[in-house]
Amino acid sequence: MRQMENPTQFVQWLRSVAPYIHAFGGKTFVVAFPGELVAAGALPVLAQDLSLLVGLGIRVVLVHGSRPQVAEQLALRNVEGRFHNGVRITDIAAMECAKEAAGELRLDIEAAFSQGLPNTPMSNAHISIVSGNFVTARPLGVIDGMDHELTGVTRKVAADKIAPILQTEDNIVLLSPLGFSPTGELFNLTMEDVAVSAAVALHADKLVFLTETPMMKDVAGYEIRELSSHQAEAVLQAGFLPSDIKN
Repeated sequence: MRQMENPTQFVQWLRSVAPYIHAFGGKTFVVAFPGELVAAGALPVLAQDLSLLVGLGIRVVLVHGSRPQVAEQLALRNVEGRFHNGVRITDIAAMECAKEAAGELRLDIEAAFSQGLPNTPMSNAHISIVSGNFVTARPLGVIDGMDHELTGVTRKVAADKIAPILQTEDNIVLLSPLGFSPTGELFNLTMEDVAVSAAVALHADKLVFLTETPMMKDVAGYEIRELSSHQAEAVLQAGFLPSDIKN
């Protein structure tokens, strides 16, 4: 949060942000961030920013990635990760690593939101991180002759369970890139898949990705930093995006 030099500057800043407070109070944001953000040590700053949003009455759903943490766990076990067209093939060993990474990340996230630092948005905040078996998944299956084993895709996000949690003040729902089948089988998912599915199921007002990958660019070469759903359809129809981005 920016430090103000004098009372007049603070009042001007408050007036400038007031329309956003009125516009987004009570709205739902799905915020997705990669495991690289945690590895870079940026989680405490993210927690402060999101705590400020929660304090303004915005309902936040967090979705975290875990690719570098899974890779680290695989390296500790001397197991080589396998990919097909950029998608991890999750065998039993990789699934154990994914579970280990998700558990550690959850604890790191809970710790970041538990800090009550003075003179920050965390001061006097009492944020509760709520997680559970909210994501139902199915296997990705065989693609181009390659069995992806325990890699899956989201089938359903339990919006009816998440919505009441978000209505309670100072609650944040945390979704990991893991999902369960109706028979209790665990599948490894992508952060992007879970985030999009959650946003759709919850009719979220905003879906925000914090990413280390380059921004999409329009025909003129300018970065595309935000899109409405209608604009996204138009961009896809225009056909100028690379195939890996469109997918």
